[in-house]
Amino acid sequence: MSNKAHSLLWNIGQLLPRSRVLRIYPLGFCRPEVVYSKWNPRNRLLNGFEYGLRPSVRCLFQGILKSVDGCTQTKGVRHTVLFKFGNVLCPRRLSSDSEHSLVSDGASDHDLMKLNFHHTASENVLTKKMIPTPMNHKKLAQECNSLSDVLDTFSRAPTFPSSSYFLAMWTIVKRIPGDKRRFEIQLMFRHPAFHQLCEHMMREAKIMHYDHLLFSLNAIMKLGVPQNTLMVQTLLRTIQERINECDERCLSILSTALKTLEPCMNVNALQAGLRILVDQQVWKIEHIFTLQTVMKYIGKDTSFALKKKLEMKALKELGRFSVLNSQHMFEVLAAMDHRSVVLLNECSKKVMDNIHGCPFKVLIGILQSCRDLRYQNEDLFKSIADYVATTFEIWKLKQVIFLLLSFEDLGFRHPGLMDKLMERVVAEPGALNLKNIVSVLHVYSSLNHVCKGQNREFLEAMTSALTVHLHRISSENLLNTVYSFCLMNYFPLALINQLTEKNIIKELLTSGDTEKNIHKLHVLNTCLKLDEHACYKATHIPLPQLPLSPAHPNDKVAEVLSSLLEGDGCFSRNVQLPHNYHIDFEIRMDNNRTQVFSFSDVDATSATNMQRVAVLCVPKSVYCLNSSHPRGLFAMKIRHLKAMGFHVILIHTWELRKLRMEDAVAFVKAKIYSPEAPPTTDATV
Repeated sequence: MSNKAHSLLWNIGQLLPRSRVLRIYPLGFCRPEVVYSKWNPRNRLLNGFEYGLRPSVRCLFQGILKSVDGCTQTKGVRHTVLFKFGNVLCPRRLSSDSEHSLVSDGASDHDLMKLNFHHTASENVLTKKMIPTPMNHKKLAQECNSLSDVLDTFSRAPTFPSSSYFLAMWTIVKRIPGDKRRFEIQLMFRHPAFHQLCEHMMREAKIMHYDHLLFSLNAIMKLGVPQNTLMVQTLLRTIQERINECDERCLSILSTALKTLEPCMNVNALQAGLRILVDQQVWKIEHIFTLQTVMKYIGKDTSFALKKKLEMKALKELGRFSVLNSQHMFEVLAAMDHRSVVLLNECSKKVMDNIHGCPFKVLIGILQSCRDLRYQNEDLFKSIADYVATTFEIWKLKQVIFLLLSFEDLGFRHPGLMDKLMERVVAEPGALNLKNIVSVLHVYSSLNHVCKGQNREFLEAMTSALTVHLHRISSENLLNTVYSFCLMNYFPLALINQLTEKNIIKELLTSGDTEKNIHKLHVLNTCLKLDEHACYKATHIPLPQLPLSPAHPNDKVAEVLSSLLEGDGCFSRNVQLPHNYHIDFEIRMDNNRTQVFSFSDVDATSATNMQRVAVLCVPKSVYCLNSSHPRGLFAMKIRHLKAMGFHVILIHTWELRKLRMEDAVAFVKAKIYSPEAPPTTDATV
C-alpha cells in the first residue's frame, strides 16, 4: 500500500469513535465493525434479519479510485456486497429494489460500484449504519388482508429476505376460513408477482439465515406449492448443502418440515443427513421440546440404535420434564414407534399426579398412543376414567363416548364410568345421534358390560333411540347395531325384521367389508337358533360357509390331561361343533362330575347321566384388561356352548405355562372336578 493511502487510513482512524473499529479483511475489503448490542439473529428470528447485512465500505478507498472514461474502477480490488452470518463472511450478489440499497435484477459489476448509501452531507459516511430497510413478516401480515396484498407490496418495492413474504402469506392463510382459503391460494398462483417472488427466493436461498430457509420451506409447502417445482427442490438441495449450519433450534424446525414432505431423492437424502446430524448432536441438545420434536419426526424407519440413543437422552433429562413434556412423550414415542416401558412408566406417574385439568385432546392422545405402543397400564387408565367419572357433568356426551371407544381399543372396562353413561342414556335417550348410538352399543357389547339395576332399561332406551333413525340408517350400521344387541342377548324385532329383508342382505353380501358382514350375519343366525331369548327361531339367512376355526396345539394341556385321566381315550382333541364353534378338548363325565367316561365305552356314552364337558384353553385377550370378566364374543360362546349341553371349563394358558408338570396336573384336576361354574363377573387375575 502506498504511503499516501497508509497516511489517509491512519488519520481517519484517529477521528473514529473508540466503539467502532476498522478492520482490513484478507479479500481486500474494508468495513466498519459495529456492535449492535440489542440485536441477536437467533433471539429476533425473522424480525430483523436485515440488521446483519453490511455492505463493504468502498468510500474509504476514494483516495485510490480513478475515473476512466466516466467509469470508476480500483487498482486490483473487485467490488461486491458482503453479508455476515455469525462469523462467516459470505460474498453474495442480491437482487432487490434499488431504493433499498440492494442490486436490481441483472446488475453488473459496474452497477455494484454505483451503490448509493443515501448519506447526507452533514453525516460522516463511516459512522452511518448502512442497513437495508427491515422487512417484518408479522407487521406485513397485519397490514395486508389477503395474499394478493402481500404480493402487491412485494411488486412495488421488493426487499430482502423473500422469506418474509411467504411467512406473511402463511400467517394470513391461517386466519382465513377454509372455503375462502382455497380461493385465495388460487389467486396467489395467478398473481403476476408470484413467479418473480419465487425467483427471488431461489436466488436468496444460499445467503439467508438457515432457520429462515427452513421456515420458508415449511410456509411454502403449507401454501400448497407442489413439491416437484423447481423452487421447492432448490430449497431442499440448498438445505442439504448447508446442513452443517443446523443448530439445536434448526434441528427442531427441519424435523417438523420434513414430516410434511413426500418421499423423493432430495427428501430422502435430507432425512439421512438429519439422522446423521442427530446421532452426532443428541447429547448436546439442551431443550426438552427440541428433543421431543426431533424424536417425533425422526421417522419410524430410523435405526434401533438411534432410537435407543434418543431414549437414553430422554431418560437422562427425565428430572427436567414438565407435566406437558410427560404428557407429550406418549405421542412422541408412538410417532417414533419405540416402546420404552421405563420412560412410559415414569411419564405415567407424572400424568396421574396431575390428571385434574388435563385437556380432553391430551387424554385421547395418551390413550391412542398406548394402543399403538401396546402399552397397558391399568393404573393410568383407571386414573383417567376416575377423573372423567368424577367430573362427568363438565364433559360433553360425545367426549365421554370417544373416551370409552379408546378404552375399548385397550380392552379396559371401567364399571363406574360406564354406569354413569348408562344413567345418562336412560334419562335422555334423545340426546344421542345415530353415530353415538352405534358407538355406545359397540363399546358395551364388546366389553360385555351389564348393569343389573338398569340393564333392561338401557337396552330399551337404545332401541327406542335407534328406531327413530330406521328410515335413514345404512345397511352396515343396521347390521352393526343388531350384532351388538345379539352379543348382549337382546333381540329387537323391528331392527331384525328390517335387517333380514332380501335387498338388505344382498347389499351386505356384495358391498363394503363382505368378510366382516358375513361373520356378523352368521352370529345373528346362531343367536336366533340357540339363545332362548330370541323371539323367533324359524328365521334363517342363507349365507356362504365360513372357514373352520384354526386349531391350536395346546400340547402341555394334552399332556396334563393324558397324565390325569390315564390315557388319551378319555378325552378328544380339537372338536368341531355346529355353528362354526370349536373346542380344544372334550371330556365325558357323569352329571355330578365325579367320574370320567371313556369314549370307547358305548354304554357309558349312551347313559342318561352323561354330561359333555368342554375344556377351553384361553389367552388373556378374551378377558377385559387384568380381570376375569369375559369380553363380548367369548361370553357369547360360553352362553351358546351351555345351550348345546356342555359344561365349560376354562384353562388360562398364561397361568399353566408357569407351572411344573405335577403342579399343572393338580391345577387342571381342580378345574375338572370342581362344581363351580366359570366366572362371568369381575375378579382380579
